[in-house]
Amino acid sequence: MELLEEILNPKNLNKAYKKVISNKGVAGVDGITVEEECEYLKENKDRILNQIRKRRYRPQPVKRVQIPKENGKKRNLGIPTVTDRIIQQAIVQVISPIYEEQFNDNSFGFRPNRSCEQAVIRALEYLNDGYEWIVDIDLERFFDTVNQDRLITIIGRTIKDGDVVSLIRKYLSAGVMEKGIVKATEIGTPQGGNLSPLLSNIMLNELDKELEARGLNFVRYADDCIILVKSEKAANRVLASITKFIEKKLGLKVNAEKSKVTRPTKTKYLGFSFWMTKGGKWKPKPHLKSYQKLIRKLKQITNRSWNMSLDERIKKINYLIRGWINYFRIANMKSKIREIDEHLRTRIRVIIWKQWKRITKRYKALRQLGVQHEIAFNCANTRKGYYQICKSRYIQFAINNERLRKRGLVFLLDQYTKVHIECTN
Repeated sequence: MELLEEILNPKNLNKAYKKVISNKGVAGVDGITVEEECEYLKENKDRILNQIRKRRYRPQPVKRVQIPKENGKKRNLGIPTVTDRIIQQAIVQVISPIYEEQFNDNSFGFRPNRSCEQAVIRALEYLNDGYEWIVDIDLERFFDTVNQDRLITIIGRTIKDGDVVSLIRKYLSAGVMEKGIVKATEIGTPQGGNLSPLLSNIMLNELDKELEARGLNFVRYADDCIILVKSEKAANRVLASITKFIEKKLGLKVNAEKSKVTRPTKTKYLGFSFWMTKGGKWKPKPHLKSYQKLIRKLKQITNRSWNMSLDERIKKINYLIRGWINYFRIANMKSKIREIDEHLRTRIRVIIWKQWKRITKRYKALRQLGVQHEIAFNCANTRKGYYQICKSRYIQFAINNERLRKRGLVFLLDQYTKVHIECTN
């Protein structure tokens, strides 16, 4: 069976349809939602498949969406129509296994059964083998600057079905719609489509092959790549030569300001940094910026001016905490998350204190929670600020940790301990 027919096989298309529908997502430029897609395909499936086979199918432009980045800038996302997402997913399901046989073992991004955690563990292995100088390569706006001609040439080395290559090319050049105006896309691969992650790995696999040919130790997760060597001199030499290869051979742009030679303790890789034990062994930890990002999000959720019920706040906090701890579960962070827990509990107490509002309600609530009459009276009538009173031992006694747990609040330290117990079992 030709590759295109494998892609258009009903079983493969049905699998792709289920995948896209389960991911939900918003509508593309045609306005057709995932809920409306089934009816649309019933009426148009045969026409679309016939157009694809005759190379007459024209993917619709992607819808441009910009999402804010931590540095204040914005990242461009391109949202294809639901129909195009299904076709792209069908392509991925067939050609991804072909490329999996070619991809390097040190590549972890957008690949089945691989994760950020595995990438960090691989980096640790190299560090503990004595490769303690890190070359941090930062690709500038990778998805926006991919040379489409080079990418198609690389794809053509493996995919010999011209119909499939032609279809992929059409998705690369489908264009973007921004504020109702369609713009051509002569470079780049729209970040946000189902096909884009695989195409990025196909392109950057050329970098992997070059690094492997040079005998270099590296770890790559999508366009986040670090190379680990044994000396500063070697690291500077590698940075210069690999930058030249990326820009000359791959046609990509290396961010000279962000690409650098660094040490493990000063590295930020996939949100992690590294520290050395007294025994001389490298271990992972969340980077300072990862902590700061978590604290900012918790602060936003616990903003006492935000009109939201306590139960809804706790639900959002728990979702954030579980996700954050699961991501950083291999890291050492007990002392730091204990501090964050204490600060979080204070902010929750402030919310509760503010909700009690009046003096009489505060007094009654404190008495019900076991606070003596005179102390409850003084606390209820205090002119101290929210944080000052909620840090007092009396309020901490009344709204103690166990009561917050019973209310449903998840503590970072509890979740961290739970995750580690599950891992050991």
